[in-house]
Amino acid sequence: HQGFTPWPKWFKGIHPLCFEESSKRRDQGRCIVALTVDIKDAKGAKVGTIDLPAEIFDVQANVPLIHQVVTAQLNAARQGTHKAKTRGEVSGGGKKPFKQKGTGRARQGSTRSPNQRHGGVAQGPVPRKYNERTPKKMIKAALRGVLSDRQRNDRIHVISEVVTDFDTNAAVAAVRQFSDRRRFLVVLAHGEETSWRSLRNNEDLLLIRYDQINAYDVVISDDVVFSKKALDGFIAGPSQGKSSTAVGRESELVEVSA
Repeated sequence: HQGFTPWPKWFKGIHPLCFEESSKRRDQGRCIVALTVDIKDAKGAKVGTIDLPAEIFDVQANVPLIHQVVTAQLNAARQGTHKAKTRGEVSGGGKKPFKQKGTGRARQGSTRSPNQRHGGVAQGPVPRKYNERTPKKMIKAALRGVLSDRQRNDRIHVISEVVTDFDTNAAVAAVRQFSDRRRFLVVLAHGEETSWRSLRNNEDLLLIRYDQINAYDVVISDDVVFSKKALDGFIAGPSQGKSSTAVGRESELVEVSA
């Protein structure tokens, strides 16, 4: 395509339009896809279907917005503890190295000036925060955009339940039945501890709870696999009002002595 600007390398497959014509049709520049996804069990058998809401999985992908949100998230993860000592912080250097005149050399007042060996650093890095303020609407719009991109390329999958007993090999096989690509984002619900513990040691599988899914994790993953329970919770959204309660894993709970 003439005038096409390549995206950064870590934007895998992100593009506002779908260029794969197979099993898809175009409608005024937008790629129309079926929002009905098959639900499969751990053995690969179809056990049902689910309709994905178009307002989440069929929106236009705004690549500059996605880049801004993902970059802000990566910056916020930086510790910012870098520090270089200035000439005033380096030990020593209190004595004038040689007299002012008569040596033929350039005058020096300290052995710790930036132009001296073992001297301080001029304008070096100092501790700072890299946090950027990103509005919640932008964060949600970026997530909808990357999920829609994955759905247009048939990379959103739903599994009824990964495993019922602790079995790493069976859990990995259940997740990887959908594709032979490398990186998978597995979205689980709270309470699916058996599936979480069975998958957490695989280096090419990224596990996340449905209420913590973000644009960056979707961008760096080739395919997204939802458990049925996690997808229902993600579509329903966060609970609101007085009846909402916080949910945590058993490992997150701390006993409080009476």
